[in-house]
Amino acid sequence: MAGQLKEVRNRIKSVQSSQQITKAMKMVSAAKLRRAQDAIIQMRPYAKKLQELLGNIVSNADVDASGNLAVERPVEKALLIVITSDRGLCGAYNSNIIKLAKQVIKEKYAAQFAKGNVQIWSIGKKGYEHFAKNNYKVSDTYKDIFLHLDFEHVQACAKAAVKAFEEKAFDAVEIIYSEFKNAASQVFRAEKFLPIPKAIKKEGAKKSDFIFEPSQEQLVAELMPKILNTQLFKAVLDGNASEHGARMTAMDKASENANEILRNLRISYNRARQAAITTELTEIVSGAAALQG
Repeated sequence: MAGQLKEVRNRIKSVQSSQQITKAMKMVSAAKLRRAQDAIIQMRPYAKKLQELLGNIVSNADVDASGNLAVERPVEKALLIVITSDRGLCGAYNSNIIKLAKQVIKEKYAAQFAKGNVQIWSIGKKGYEHFAKNNYKVSDTYKDIFLHLDFEHVQACAKAAVKAFEEKAFDAVEIIYSEFKNAASQVFRAEKFLPIPKAIKKEGAKKSDFIFEPSQEQLVAELMPKILNTQLFKAVLDGNASEHGARMTAMDKASENANEILRNLRISYNRARQAAITTELTEIVSGAAALQG
């Protein structure tokens, strides 16, 4: 009985130690989330308007003026830029992104994947580790971006993707990431990066008559790379905020679960202790009765 009580006491101490860690991690993630959330909220309207502007320009530009980045061609080789986190303990965040990436490959690029023509650029170590372990064609060039999260490092990835598309190393580029909604929810998205999608026009809408100054070709050539850089940076900021929100929620749930486990362990401990006391009293009474007899 004494051994059982000691075992329960050790389990209670272990759960309490784990709970202290989860509470600390929740507080750290909450602090990081605030900064990440402010960054993506400020970035999102700017990036959205730039993307609309780019889509409208491409839709109304001549084929020659729109440049190679807007040209649709048969997809022989595809590139997926998958944005995960560097660390775990954030619930199903990473697994959902990886699952979406595999789903996109299965539904859109199954034939290319069978030929070995689907490559993955992983932003975040967790995605790289998973795809490398499962024998996908994955590059580790940009997996450490979150160690130095700024526009310059993300821009390098976007420029490399644009250059690869222009050189026809890839015929389609997609971004797989998590769009931040709030601390408790994220929306996992597969977004077309290249070729640049045209703006969706409503039925009956007339083609806009733009006056381009400077020339149409010069404007498109100048705007396209900048807007694409911003689009990828926005996706990375979304992923960063989503990671911290998912980790904060996961650690909060873990702390709640620890409270429930502690409650059950304390009940078990008290029952075992009461049983031990009752047994000892019974033995004392039985021994006294035997002496009197």
